[in-house]
Amino acid sequence: MKKILITLLMALGFIAGAHANSGGIAWDKAPDRTNDLAALQNGAKLFANYCLNCHSAAFMRYNRLKDIGLTEQQIKDNLLFTNAKVGDTMKAAIDPKQAKDWFGANPPDLTVIARSRSAQGQGTGADYLYTYLRTYFVDDTKPTGWDNLAFPSVGMPHALWELQGKRVPVYETVTEHGHEAHVFKGWEQLTPGTMTAEQYDQAVGDLVSYMQWMSEPVKNTRIRVGFGVMVFLLFMTFIAWRLNAAYWKDVK
Repeated sequence: MKKILITLLMALGFIAGAHANSGGIAWDKAPDRTNDLAALQNGAKLFANYCLNCHSAAFMRYNRLKDIGLTEQQIKDNLLFTNAKVGDTMKAAIDPKQAKDWFGANPPDLTVIARSRSAQGQGTGADYLYTYLRTYFVDDTKPTGWDNLAFPSVGMPHALWELQGKRVPVYETVTEHGHEAHVFKGWEQLTPGTMTAEQYDQAVGDLVSYMQWMSEPVKNTRIRVGFGVMVFLLFMTFIAWRLNAAYWKDVK
């Protein structure tokens, strides 16, 4: 029983971050670029390069990326790194048996992660992911060498550290209600990444927007169709109202 419980806890590692946030910081507002094809394409590239190594998106097929403006050849050339075919679902490159040996359980599927994570008063799943991926810091006391402000004691290492570089949080000691407390004030960059802070935030925004789109690819179409239907119904309601008035105007 103990082994089963440990395995379940490890499997929840990434997606349980919203609940672990009670010991972390307030979530930042994620940019919504789900209508920006260039941002979605960049997010898809980041997802394929950095997320699919361990996490799957088993309910999304590669050929669905045509909806964000990619051709089948572009998908093959830039997003397929294994023997997968364009019509296949996005399966992690990692071997499930190795993942279980390394992490205690397979890393969770990310297809609908942007829809599933939210917290009352905190924000949406996208807000959590945007904050989470931007608040990693070096911590040599942790098994992975990393910790996270949005998800304290996270079990997942920082997959994007080469882009962001290594940094640590800076705290200020304040007195609250007669007790000392450490308040987060900012970051100290230890080593630079391949991106500036602004470029990294932009990249994470693209990645999170892609994950938002991936969780419901038809959302924007649904909104457009719904808007058109409402306009049509309002127009027909007006026509019916005027016809009704014309029909009854001579009836005493």
